[in-house]
Amino acid sequence: MNAPMPNSPWPGYQLDALLPQDMALKAEQVGMAKAAMGFYKMFTLAVLAGAFIALGAVFATTVTAGAQGLPFGVVKLLGGLVFCLGLILVVVGGAELFTGNNLIVMAWAGRRVSSARLLRNWAIVYAGNFLGASATAGLMFFTGSHYFGGAAVGLNMLAIANAKCGLDFGQAVALGVMCNALVCLAVWLCFSCRTTSGKIISIIFPISAFVAAGFEHCVANMYFIPAGLLVKAGAGAEFWQALGKAPDAYANLTWSNFLVANLAPVTLGNILGGVVLVGLVYWFVFLKVRETR
Repeated sequence: MNAPMPNSPWPGYQLDALLPQDMALKAEQVGMAKAAMGFYKMFTLAVLAGAFIALGAVFATTVTAGAQGLPFGVVKLLGGLVFCLGLILVVVGGAELFTGNNLIVMAWAGRRVSSARLLRNWAIVYAGNFLGASATAGLMFFTGSHYFGGAAVGLNMLAIANAKCGLDFGQAVALGVMCNALVCLAVWLCFSCRTTSGKIISIIFPISAFVAAGFEHCVANMYFIPAGLLVKAGAGAEFWQALGKAPDAYANLTWSNFLVANLAPVTLGNILGGVVLVGLVYWFVFLKVRETR
């Protein structure tokens, strides 16, 4: 472990970041605690995490609405930077996010967490995330935000959701793999931090990168797509008149496409990216050697 700072006015308090070996041990301890959490606490924190990620999605949808005059990359970058709000709220506020909890596999691989405990956590947290994100989508519909900016926000909601529902299965899996590799790397970097500001900085670049690159996050999509579906089904005639379009223009946007063509493959990709490309790699490098002694 890192030594305390010399001549520190607060003995035992350290500002220096943890090194990767200690990060791995911390990740294992955090995974054990998450897996042992009681149902009600776990589910409640998962609902919060779904709502927090949805708030990041609301921010990104609003900021990028009507920004078609800017270069593509600039618009994507702006959306990615503000979307970071979601994971900042999750990590600093203390909530349970399915994609980040894929790192519990580090405790599972070291036999500190059973398979049943691992799957229990993932199932409860996934359900809670879905409830929190989709409920936020419902609440946002009743705010009438899809009318904001001369219906530019609603147009953006529809465009985002329709595009996500039009992905090929293999493409959705690959985009999910890349996304959660970056999300879990953001969480991994946070294990090194001793301050809130350090955690926020660690989150910004990996998360803005995944959004800017167009990768797919299952919990974010639990907001983005229901938000678009609600606008498509429930917006009034004046909304469509403002857009100069009809609901049929968004043919990909159906509940079946949401669940089958997007959420299922993206969730699979997220698990592969978080578990294999981050969790098991860091377990192998920093913790497996302990298992073979």
